[in-house]
Amino acid sequence: MTHHLRAGLLPLLALLTAGATAAEAPAPGRYAGQFCVTSSADKPSCGAAEIDLRSHGALRVKISDIVYQLQLHSSQIDVVLMHGAMQIDEFTTEYAWAGRSLQFADLDRQARYELRLEARQTAK
Repeated sequence: MTHHLRAGLLPLLALLTAGATAAEAPAPGRYAGQFCVTSSADKPSCGAAEIDLRSHGALRVKISDIVYQLQLHSSQIDVVLMHGAMQIDEFTTEYAWAGRSLQFADLDRQARYELRLEARQTAK
């Protein structure tokens, strides 16, 4: 792991392992949001996301034709990445809520993720 990557991941890893400082998840519902991915020492790449936060810790995050299916457990998150009916990737890692942002990292791929929940959508 390069020095730049370690430096970028260390603050997130400290937050993830703090546990007691993690915030509660926002209320279930549909949200507009931003999904940011940071690889290695690069700047974050962010885009609009449609977020469906369900009860029991399940989230569905849609970005164009890619869907992240997330399942939150007490300290870990299961991440399944789908393109249509094809599964692209899956991994399990630690996560933390920081206000209305869900943060996690895939250390094998040297990537950090941040899902920022913005305005909650009202039922039509």
